Amino acid sequence: MREILHIQAGQCGNQIGGKFWEVVCNEHGIDEKGNYKGESSVQLERVNVYYNEANGGRYVPRAVLLDLEPGTMDSLRTGPYGEIFRPDNFVFGQNGAGNNWAKGHYTEGAELIDSVLEVVRKEAENCDCLQGFQVCHSLGGGTGSGMGTLLISKIREEYPDRMMLTFSVFPSPKVSDTVVEPYNATLSVHQLVENADECMVLDNEALYEICFRTLKLTNPSFGDLNHLISTTMSGVTCCLRFPGQLNSDLRKLAVNLIPFPRLHFFMVGFAPLTSRGSQQYRALTIPELTQQMWDSKNMMCAADPRHGRYLTASAMFRGKMSTKEVDEQMINVQNKNSSYFVEWIPNNVKSSVCDIPPTGLSMSSTFMGNSTSIQEMFKRVSEQFTVMFRRKAFLHWYTGEGMDEMEFTEAESNMNDLVSEYQQYQEAVLEEDEEDYGDEPEEN
Repeated sequence: MREILHIQAGQCGNQIGGKFWEVVCNEHGIDEKGNYKGESSVQLERVNVYYNEANGGRYVPRAVLLDLEPGTMDSLRTGPYGEIFRPDNFVFGQNGAGNNWAKGHYTEGAELIDSVLEVVRKEAENCDCLQGFQVCHSLGGGTGSGMGTLLISKIREEYPDRMMLTFSVFPSPKVSDTVVEPYNATLSVHQLVENADECMVLDNEALYEICFRTLKLTNPSFGDLNHLISTTMSGVTCCLRFPGQLNSDLRKLAVNLIPFPRLHFFMVGFAPLTSRGSQQYRALTIPELTQQMWDSKNMMCAADPRHGRYLTASAMFRGKMSTKEVDEQMINVQNKNSSYFVEWIPNNVKSSVCDIPPTGLSMSSTFMGNSTSIQEMFKRVSEQFTVMFRRKAFLHWYTGEGMDEMEFTEAESNMNDLVSEYQQYQEAVLEEDEEDYGDEPEEN
């Protein structure tokens, strides 16, 4: 019941997905071969949210893995959890998308999309009551962005009433892999605004910062970054997988977090994050978790919530704790920082409590915020896009695959509309007392 179908696309998506399955297998006590090795019946109670049961009591992840080149999949297959995935659920091409959104969306990706949809359909038909889909992908490359958004739009057509949740890695300001990232990201956002229900915005630079500053890792690897993302991913769905005092699911999240349909891009965070050395100097308490969870340094995307206002937010706590204390802390945060919350949505922080903490911790919390400051990130990508597009730089790679320049112009204006929509709600005040709340500091 309430199954989630996990899809990972492109190199970045597959690497995040690989880490995610390690975390979830750990939580449910499932070993590298798919056999149950846990010690609590709670682990198996709702294991079918993410797993199908095969012959001989084997648990197989309900995952579809796709890429336009075989490289990343091969390394997943030979990795520690390689044998757990169903071999038929690996779908890959040979040519690669070469960081080109058009190849992923229109040419190479379009050739492969039917075989991916075949696998998705098979998995979806095996479910009793499918809650929705979660997609891991990056927006800077070709496969995750181009083919990832193509798949999202196809699934949207076929399953219009199911939730579509994405974990999207945006190009970050200082860490850039390719010069055409702004093009790929803008074209993808154009799709995500229309076809996704909830987008969790991630960003390598913000993740590096968390690793440097908070976890005190001197040279963090992608593995460390992906582990951060995967703990957050498991936190988002823990209420579906374990018993809780205050449950929440993907649909409840959407209802509580999305005041206007286009504004569904969330900042995410996770607490507690402590460096190895200072763990024994901290007590895990709800106030401590709350404080770290709302801290701007804890956000996994490079936008500062202090430069905008929260429309809505959600806090998911895990572990044995009293809901009364959770509620007190949430009210506390809103009272202390009232200028950072829009006053025309009362009680805009939703909390949920799940009894089972993640492996190795006594309690933890996952944060999701719908803040108007996320426009900083769209602005940044949009500026980089405009500078190149004005000179039509690199455009022939896209038009050569049959794309029209018009599509770029549309994507650009859609993204600018999104930014001004966020700005409009950031400045909106309560009608009765039209007192000026002072302008928010503008980001350059």
